[in-house]
Amino acid sequence: MKKYIAEFIGTCVLVTLGCGTAMLVGCDAANGGGYILTALAFGLVIVAMAYSIGNISGCHINPAVSLAVLMTGGMDVKEFVCYCVSQCLGAFAGSGILAVIFNLGNITDKTGGYGANGLAGVNGSIIAGLLVEIVLTFVFVMAILGVTSKKAEHGSFGGLVIGLTLVLVHILGIGLTGTSVNPARSIAPAIFAAVIGNTGPIAALWVFIVGPLAGAALAAVVYKNLEK
Repeated sequence: MKKYIAEFIGTCVLVTLGCGTAMLVGCDAANGGGYILTALAFGLVIVAMAYSIGNISGCHINPAVSLAVLMTGGMDVKEFVCYCVSQCLGAFAGSGILAVIFNLGNITDKTGGYGANGLAGVNGSIIAGLLVEIVLTFVFVMAILGVTSKKAEHGSFGGLVIGLTLVLVHILGIGLTGTSVNPARSIAPAIFAAVIGNTGPIAALWVFIVGPLAGAALAAVVYKNLEK
């Protein structure tokens, strides 16, 4: 149970600070400042959580990461399901916290939708959006599998490497899809945006579920074969 509580807390913090930063400063690549701040916020959350809950749950805080761990033999199906449920609940809690803060404080959400992902950067192309999420998640998860491998010799720097990798994929991905690489991070903001923010349908949400999971699965298969 402690593992699931840790995953709940970690994902809640990720959405609160990551999406919250995006909502506060905006993610317009043309202006640059908010774009970089958002990328750093997501990456630094991973660093902070890796060194606080990593020894409890492994600090997945992402169903895609948990899928890769499952496929590489690091957990069983029951544990995987419980991790995913905890992560999604944590994401909803994070979006809920942001809803209260921004509504009570009458603060403008500069993303227009609780930091939800979208396809505007790829001109609405589902194929392009899927490809972006698969590639970015593949890179992110490959780094995680490499750093956390028993053969790795990164010592206490693992959390920093993973966090910086998330910053890296955000630098490219924010202007394209907003960068998901994490289904839980995408589901909660999208639903809050649709229900509370009245931003309209969430028909493209499946892209940010399927893409990250496919990218993580591909990374798990590739890494397992490379590590042999």
